[in-house]
Amino acid sequence: MPYTILVIEDEPTLARLLSYNLSQEGYETKVVDHGSDGLQAALAQSFDLIILDIMLPGMNGFEILSRLRQKGNKTPVIILTARNAEEEVVQGLKYGADDYITKPFGVAELLARVSAVLRRTSADEAAFHTAGSSDKVIAAGDLLIYPEKYEVVLNGESIPLRPKEFEVLLYLVQRPGIVVTRDDLMNIVWGFDYIGGQRTVDVHVSSLRKKLEMNQQSVQIESIRGVGYKLVTSTHKKV
Repeated sequence: MPYTILVIEDEPTLARLLSYNLSQEGYETKVVDHGSDGLQAALAQSFDLIILDIMLPGMNGFEILSRLRQKGNKTPVIILTARNAEEEVVQGLKYGADDYITKPFGVAELLARVSAVLRRTSADEAAFHTAGSSDKVIAAGDLLIYPEKYEVVLNGESIPLRPKEFEVLLYLVQRPGIVVTRDDLMNIVWGFDYIGGQRTVDVHVSSLRKKLEMNQQSVQIESIRGVGYKLVTSTHKKV
């Protein structure tokens, strides 16, 4: 069964280009040219991937992405951003985008990113089903991590994490006190074929750190300048 892709793009030429090239690769596509209609389409039907422009009539891409994630919709999203618009990339990743493409872009890059995101998503789902309900609870300081549920409990309260934030945390928790490089996190969480830069890792770690350190001090993610990050619990802190 072919993958289904929702394209939310209001520029007619670009929308046709996206739809045509994706269809040529065997994907089924649905194109919507209005922000509010795009959100409704994403919630009304199950898609394997959403390609989302930022500048849209009716509702911008950031609001669409935010509302999708708030409603628990975990469909992977690739955002389309303007050239040299780093703030759009950072904001999109914070809202839960899985990847980004800067305009203008080549067809080869588009198809490569689409394929990579779909491949990572399929691998994540396979790992999830393989784990089953027998996965143990992982404790770190005041944190309880449930790998099979993608859930984190801190001081008795559930902490909402995006999938990639959870995977970053899980990888760090399994290596307490050990420095993990950005390259390691990129390869393990996003995959060796991920085309984006290390800024993606930094944005996710920054967001994760804020959520963890809000009301507790027993678990912290420390930055090791020029190298990467390490997770430190109260048992690993220097006295």
